[in-house]
Amino acid sequence: MNLQNSLLPPHAEMVRAMLERDTSYEGVFFTAVKTTGIFCRPSCTARKPKPENMEFFAGVNECLAAGYRACLRCKPLDAADSAPDWVQGLLKSVDAQPDTRWSDAQLLAQGIEPLKLRRWFKQHMGMTFHAWLRARRLGQALDGIKQGETIDGVAFDSGYESLSGFRDAFQKSFHITPGRAANSEPLLFTRLTTPLGPMIAMAERRGLVLLEFLDQSSLRPEVEALQSRFGYAVAPGHNVHLQQIGQQLAEYFAGERKVFSVALHMPGSEFSRQVWAELATIPYGQTTTYGAIAQRLGKPGASRAVGLANGHNRISIVVPCHRVIGADGSLTGYAGGEPRKAFLLRLENAPVQLTGQLAF
Repeated sequence: MNLQNSLLPPHAEMVRAMLERDTSYEGVFFTAVKTTGIFCRPSCTARKPKPENMEFFAGVNECLAAGYRACLRCKPLDAADSAPDWVQGLLKSVDAQPDTRWSDAQLLAQGIEPLKLRRWFKQHMGMTFHAWLRARRLGQALDGIKQGETIDGVAFDSGYESLSGFRDAFQKSFHITPGRAANSEPLLFTRLTTPLGPMIAMAERRGLVLLEFLDQSSLRPEVEALQSRFGYAVAPGHNVHLQQIGQQLAEYFAGERKVFSVALHMPGSEFSRQVWAELATIPYGQTTTYGAIAQRLGKPGASRAVGLANGHNRISIVVPCHRVIGADGSLTGYAGGEPRKAFLLRLENAPVQLTGQLAF
């Protein structure tokens, strides 16, 4: 499937995205280079070819069928931004040995270069490996306090030599004192890989609270709002809801799932929750408009308010705000980027003719 018969963004837009390494196009298309015989992701860091030597495809199978081989740098055959084997092995070791401090000497003994590890975690987790470890230990301490353990006990179990040091780190991480932790709600997060790039999933005991692409500019304000408005204590970790969304998201992108069953918990204003509930009823492969949602809510003049609430949806894909389009058939805004929105609608075979720049 080449550019002429595939459902792809305009040629000029793909050239721009490739030259600028635009991550919002991750998984939307792949670039094949005629002079080298390889194909890459849009975000590949290799030296860029001349536009006249580029050829674009919708998927890796089309690239391979055309005789191209995968780039060894960006590895387009892997899930987008998936953790390399050496990182995955380290994460398994951390799970198996949660009390290990993991000094640079220990990392080197495992064949892991500390600086390389630091760079990977900063790029993909937004923090260094050691900062991630501290956050993980503090999350375990928070859980211990919630379970009735003493602050002194969890402080020393977490590896802190002084209670004051533990209190300072705890408050800096969770924006609450350890004494107030028993009344807070832990919000655990993990990183998920998808064909459209890495996502972050956050869940508490009642269900999934957030699912967003990691490169979204709105992500940090959303997390800060969850901490300040709803009292969440955010820490890396795992629970049943995070395990479910990881599995169900993989099934969705493989075309094997149309309905998500993971439990959701969506704190917000009454009107926002009404809008989000309506979003959740939009069937797979169908679209609607802000005006139609306002009509169903009995507020026909509230299209703009519906649009704002739609934009504040924190759970991408599962609460399908990508199925809401403009009254003129245009894509309209999408926090994850309009290329991703077009990809998701293509994936679902949505019967809609879009008139915007990314029409398909």
